[in-house]
Amino acid sequence: MKRVLLIEDDNVLRENTAELLNLAKYEVLTASDGIKGIVLARHNIPDVIVCDIMMPGMDGYQVLEALSEHHDTQGIPFIFLSAKTERKDIRKGMELGADDYITKPFEESELIGAIESRIARSVILKELSEQEGQQYWTEGLDIRNLEEFKNYIDDHGREFTFGLNQEIYREGDNSNLVYLILSGAVKTHKLDEQGKELITGIYKADDFFGFTSFTSNIPYREYATAIEECRLTGITKEQLKRALEHNSDLIMELLQMLAEDLSETREQLLEMAYGSVRRKTASTLLRFTDKLQEDRLGNIHILRSDLAGVAGMATETLIRTLSSFKKEGIIDIKDRSIKIIDTKRLQNMR
Repeated sequence: MKRVLLIEDDNVLRENTAELLNLAKYEVLTASDGIKGIVLARHNIPDVIVCDIMMPGMDGYQVLEALSEHHDTQGIPFIFLSAKTERKDIRKGMELGADDYITKPFEESELIGAIESRIARSVILKELSEQEGQQYWTEGLDIRNLEEFKNYIDDHGREFTFGLNQEIYREGDNSNLVYLILSGAVKTHKLDEQGKELITGIYKADDFFGFTSFTSNIPYREYATAIEECRLTGITKEQLKRALEHNSDLIMELLQMLAEDLSETREQLLEMAYGSVRRKTASTLLRFTDKLQEDRLGNIHILRSDLAGVAGMATETLIRTLSSFKKEGIIDIKDRSIKIIDTKRLQNMR
């Protein structure tokens, strides 16, 4: 039975949440303030900690910092539970190393889902760490190019599956893994201070994503979400580093790939800054068509909000532009499905 430590100063909320977690088959430890919570965490190591932020004496941020200073408790998944919803408060918690953030009032499924997800991720990372302790990758691997590297990762990496719209990682998470997409598609995205989403990349099968640093596990600087059901394989930074250390040709190919990704991102930013609404919409449609698999009728399935996020415009503006394209016979639209009828007109849009 997995153990949850709940630190909450509100008696009613603490008791109700503890009962909810008991019914979900968790062993629950409760503390009414931060100091008691720290003592419980050190003497009864939990699998996950759910902690309020605004508490007398010691707030949740201080609890997280205190536990991070001790080897036995620094790796415990930590979820903030608070009524504070401002973006700066969320960012502060993530910068301190929190794994998730749930605002009050919350749904039972939201809390249980967050706990299960963070415990599962913790188990996976522990397994990967144990694999690192073994001779999982042989030094001096003869990997001559990027395609051979992808094949090796496919054979030996850690495989994951994600459903439509399921979060893979979020901004502020430790960047333990670099991912290769085996099937499906993924978007990376950021949120501004008003919560508006900007999509920074769209990745399809055979693409890498999740690069932050080759030498350290600095936090991810964006979110990653599946936009189709997908299978991924993940490798640790240490595994990547070992492969690169002994294969100079692979380094050059990887740098070329990253340079091309950077050029594509620069073109997207220029399009957002200077392109017309119709041109931005056309360019974004073509970009998604290149990344997503068509169904048997030639349709791609994509959320309007995702299209707007890449194009850098309001969703309402994008919807109006798509409607005009449909009237002009350039595309056909049905629910979430879009079919490109006249690719040349989209390519020549001004």
